[in-house]
Amino acid sequence: MPGRLEYGELGDSLPTIASLNASYTQVSQAASSPYAPWASGERRAISDVRRTFCLFVTFDLLFVSLLWIIELNITKSIWQNLEREVVQYSFQSSFFDIFLLAAFRFLCLQLAYAAFRLRHWWVIAITTLVTSAFLIAKVINSDLLSQNAFGYVLPITSFVVAWLETWFLDFKVLTQEAEDERAFLAVLGASRQHGPMLYPSAVSDGQFYSPPESLAGSDEEFDEDGQGRRAVTAQEKEFVRQGREAMTVVEQILAQEENWKLEKSNELGDAVYTLEIPFRGKTFILKAFMQCPAELVYQEVILQPEKMVQWNRTILACQILQHVDDNTLVSYDVSAGAAGGVVSPRDFVNVRRVERSRDRYMSAGMSTIHEAKPPHSRYVRGENGPGGFVVLKSSSNPSVCTFIWVLNTDLKGRLPRYLIHQSLAATMFEFLTHLRQRINDLRSFR
Repeated sequence: MPGRLEYGELGDSLPTIASLNASYTQVSQAASSPYAPWASGERRAISDVRRTFCLFVTFDLLFVSLLWIIELNITKSIWQNLEREVVQYSFQSSFFDIFLLAAFRFLCLQLAYAAFRLRHWWVIAITTLVTSAFLIAKVINSDLLSQNAFGYVLPITSFVVAWLETWFLDFKVLTQEAEDERAFLAVLGASRQHGPMLYPSAVSDGQFYSPPESLAGSDEEFDEDGQGRRAVTAQEKEFVRQGREAMTVVEQILAQEENWKLEKSNELGDAVYTLEIPFRGKTFILKAFMQCPAELVYQEVILQPEKMVQWNRTILACQILQHVDDNTLVSYDVSAGAAGGVVSPRDFVNVRRVERSRDRYMSAGMSTIHEAKPPHSRYVRGENGPGGFVVLKSSSNPSVCTFIWVLNTDLKGRLPRYLIHQSLAATMFEFLTHLRQRINDLRSFR
């Protein structure tokens, strides 16, 4: 694992949110390719659970075919048995019709649920009914059971597999896709209603960047006094769109707190939750109560992330690549290794957006592509999903606040998923330890 980078190694730059600790999502595969957002109306052509069902249907055909071929080789030659069972077909003694029954199920189900992506159970109901009726009639009216063991194995296998397919489609595929559809429509409706926001004025003092008062969505290059930077080029406007998309997803995650699943907690009451997001995967959420004003956390975590390398050992470096507009930045961030060195350092290129309101401070972003930082052999290039930092003010006590970190990331590389999940939760708790120590140090200096 490479050693810790010095603060100035990457050169002077304005602050930006730190990568793995700031979290954001899904990098586009080409600079011109659009992202596939959960909240923008785009979805996968076929769900993972439906793909698994289609794979099982294929297994049904192949397995029954294999059993039939084995049966053909038990006595005499395979060609003699093929002639007896196919050319001289007999309902009472041939296994050929059980193979045709499997092929019938395969064709009907693949056409209905893979080619046409049907979202109803009527096709599989017909195939299962035909299969069950045919097999029951064959067992009653044939002498298969007196021939060999395959007189038992083939009918039973075909019957069981047909009903397993019915159960899997009805209780897994259709149910899961219906839940995903409801979540997708809810998110789509929420994002369509998401209107522009006004940001309170703030002035940069040269030490760190703070978003000034601006109207989200403005495409003007400069304001009247020439100080308000606005997105101008098509690439800059795409960066702004990505930042707004990440902000929308983070807001939606915050609104679903009742659905967060507790993963880990510590003696201080800090907790790491997870939330499965359709088309995004598992998102980690750290929630902690901080004994300090919200403005202090806002300044240390969101406004001065380059300084984080001085006190936060979970990151090695961060550098701003482009100041897009008053609320949007593109940054290059390097995370430290984790899990005792098993997870090596990762680098990220992130677009982030900062917004402020009366009750909270927010920084949200996601991975992007920037020509200034192509992938490098020194680090594995990670991909961050929509995520970021949220600092909630207390309405009753201004000296305390709630800190939330939303993390959706793909570390890439050949790492076991369980190891990645354990590493991310541990990294989040470690970051919080460093943050509390930083706050204590600042208070001791005052």
